[in-house]
Amino acid sequence: MEIALACLDGGADVLEVGIPFSDPVADGPVIQEAGAKALEGGTTPLKVLEMVAELRTRTDRPLVLMGYYNPIFRRGEERFVREAVTAGADGLIVPDLPLHEGAGLRAICMREGLPLVQLCTPLTPPERQRKLMEATSGFLYLVTRTGVTGGGGFAADQLEGMVRRGREIDPSMPLAAGFGISRPDQVREARALGVDGVIVGSALVALALSGAGAEEVREKVRQLAEAGREGTMQ
Repeated sequence: MEIALACLDGGADVLEVGIPFSDPVADGPVIQEAGAKALEGGTTPLKVLEMVAELRTRTDRPLVLMGYYNPIFRRGEERFVREAVTAGADGLIVPDLPLHEGAGLRAICMREGLPLVQLCTPLTPPERQRKLMEATSGFLYLVTRTGVTGGGGFAADQLEGMVRRGREIDPSMPLAAGFGISRPDQVREARALGVDGVIVGSALVALALSGAGAEEVREKVRQLAEAGREGTMQ
């Protein structure tokens, strides 16, 4: 909770709250380690929702859940979505749920008013990106590179192509870029390519794993947020 509030205090416009899972196929070593430690410590999906409910009483900024499909399936799609909405979640990202298998969850999320964010990668063909943009709500998550989460940068030309296609398909849909972004200069580069938001996860989780306190996390987020607001952001 202390780290989450530090991220918000540092200037995060949206806070992504991860639900730890034993087989996080989209995540790199840092978030894998964090997830394993959380599970060893007794963290469950319901405990994460309790944390979201507490955060909801302390901020009006959007709180987006990121979790894998198995725990949602085990809980029951409708039950999970209703519990997430009751807790105060503003969105849901399920990275291992393919578009063609997610119609049921999308329908429930739409009915309950919980945006279900779709992910687009550099390998996504243009027509599939169109379908993803038709299905997504809240924003489209642009995965900046193939592989898993973590630092290491991204291919600017690939991100630029996804942004260009996204603007052609639906100019009103917000586009947010994540994976491989950990430093202020990378935030600036992504913003210069036209994205509306930048998602930084592993760099902050790594700080928490290293034993950093809230003030250090707050300062890191402040630097990233300032970089995102430079130039093209108003």
